[in-house]
Amino acid sequence: MNPYIAEIIGTGLLLLLGSGVVANMLLPKTKGHGGGIMEISTAWALAVYVGVVVAGPYSGAHLNPAVTVGLAIAGKFDWAMVPGYIGAEVLGAMIGVGIAWLFYKDHYDASDDADLKAAPFGTSPAIRNLPLNFFSELVGTFVLIIVILYNTGVKIGDAAETPIGMGSLGAIPVAFLVWVIGLALGGTTGYAINPARDFGPRLMHSILPIKGKGSSDWGYAWVPILGPIAGAAIAAGLYLLVGY
Repeated sequence: MNPYIAEIIGTGLLLLLGSGVVANMLLPKTKGHGGGIMEISTAWALAVYVGVVVAGPYSGAHLNPAVTVGLAIAGKFDWAMVPGYIGAEVLGAMIGVGIAWLFYKDHYDASDDADLKAAPFGTSPAIRNLPLNFFSELVGTFVLIIVILYNTGVKIGDAAETPIGMGSLGAIPVAFLVWVIGLALGGTTGYAINPARDFGPRLMHSILPIKGKGSSDWGYAWVPILGPIAGAAIAAGLYLLVGY
């Protein structure tokens, strides 16, 4: 499979399941209504597992522009492929969240709460403090990238070493990594730790005909884009400085 197609499919599955669990938990009249942080963190971790299983052998399973940029800064990924990977990740996120919206459309229509309708799309802070919200996204992504960088020699299956990415950890370990980031560091901003995961769905929230939707909150959108990129850059810089 072409690596760009793999990134589209892998990121699409990630957002279908990730957006899906938020919709299932928050929207009225679903059978999963009323869950909490454990439900969301666990489902997002398993959604990453699914995306890595599909994309890992073909693209390395970046599924995240912060992973792509961090690996490029660290010299583990070709800069020439960065724009294509990021475009594929954003497109995949848009497709995945669009399918999740259609899946739960009746439940979106049954809600009068614009904030609940926005939650399965873009992240938002529990307490709006943009500098600290930025720091939260930076730290969460730093943890993700530093662990990936120190596990880039791992092979998948019996094949030769695959492209570097989250798949280089293996699907189950990376799921545990995302799980602990969500449980430990996800309470402040909803831990986007992935610009495509936030930008693509937020864009879809703006353009989809969602009944009674409110603002897409573009004033906050820079936080889950620049915070993860900064965290990835710091992780890559530390990796190069300390040695490998």
